Amino acid sequence: MASTLVSRKSPLLQMTETTPTCLWNDSAALDELAYSMEHGAVGATCNPVIALSILKRQMPLWRSRIEALLGEMPTATEDQIGWKIVEEMSVKGAGLLRPVFDRQGGRNGRLSIQTDPRFYRNAKAIVGQAVHFNQLAPNMIVKIPATRAGIEAMEEATYRGISINSTVSFTVPQAIASAEAMERGLTRREKEGLDVRSMGPVCTIMVGRLDDWLKVLLEKHAICVDPGYLEWAGVAVFKRAYGIFRERGYRPRLLSAAFRNHMHWSEFIGGDVVISPPYAWQLRYNASDIQPIPRMDNPVDPRVVRELTDKFADFGRAYSENGMTVDEFDKFGATLRTLRQFIAAGAELNAVIRDLMVPNPDKD
Repeated sequence: MASTLVSRKSPLLQMTETTPTCLWNDSAALDELAYSMEHGAVGATCNPVIALSILKRQMPLWRSRIEALLGEMPTATEDQIGWKIVEEMSVKGAGLLRPVFDRQGGRNGRLSIQTDPRFYRNAKAIVGQAVHFNQLAPNMIVKIPATRAGIEAMEEATYRGISINSTVSFTVPQAIASAEAMERGLTRREKEGLDVRSMGPVCTIMVGRLDDWLKVLLEKHAICVDPGYLEWAGVAVFKRAYGIFRERGYRPRLLSAAFRNHMHWSEFIGGDVVISPPYAWQLRYNASDIQPIPRMDNPVDPRVVRELTDKFADFGRAYSENGMTVDEFDKFGATLRTLRQFIAAGAELNAVIRDLMVPNPDKD
């Protein structure tokens, strides 16, 4: 009977119950987060991209709140109203996660809210917004991009007691720089006798976005390579970073994001890491016959790594510990593509708010 009951559990729930791997939900939509928590999730994310998707899907639920904010904030721009919506969605998600946060002492149970991507060059602005976001709820974790200014901001924000989730990160050098910045902040706190045990920092690697970038380069430079190898690029980088994190004892955990195939989940099972798939990918995983068994310590085929390194200079930069300096992070192709998308989503969110703030008189 016991084995029958176990077999009925979803693959994600089995993973969270039998391995150290944690599940976070890459959405702050309450219905999606509730589903994810039923399958073991202990964290979630909100940002302008997610807020925009929620508004598009649930505008009847949010229209009245936006209209109320327009009255409550009579001098606010559409940008300010948009960020207020992001904050309110984040606070609602944090409320669902609060029992997990209390139960796990701050390691999990956090809502990850992203700083304005337009600040990616301004450490002072990033820290200022991080401080504000940290005050929205006790269980916030703040996303800061792994850019030159972002690395600087991670140390200072960590020192101020803010749990950080590095984002816009695709490479081993970015993961290491993020972890070391957070470690410096934690050490500064410890020297002053300040609490660090209740903090829960993570370092994201957007594995699928590295794969995406190599596929762009494949077409751009007419490169010939086994197409299946491209699906392993982000996996190889994540596993290499994980090995380095374990060797050095970094306290921040790695987080896998930007899912493009099941290996962005299945290959990381068993690691003391976080996986953060969107709701749609969670449905796919739970409907699959993939066994949630530990695979984190299974190495990527060296032939794959060698071929990717030989054919793609940017894979070499992503995979090697010394492949990039901090000053080079801002110009990496995947970084530029992602920043542009995040900034564009913010502009589109503003347009949605603008349509309610300044209605088009030519439309009914």
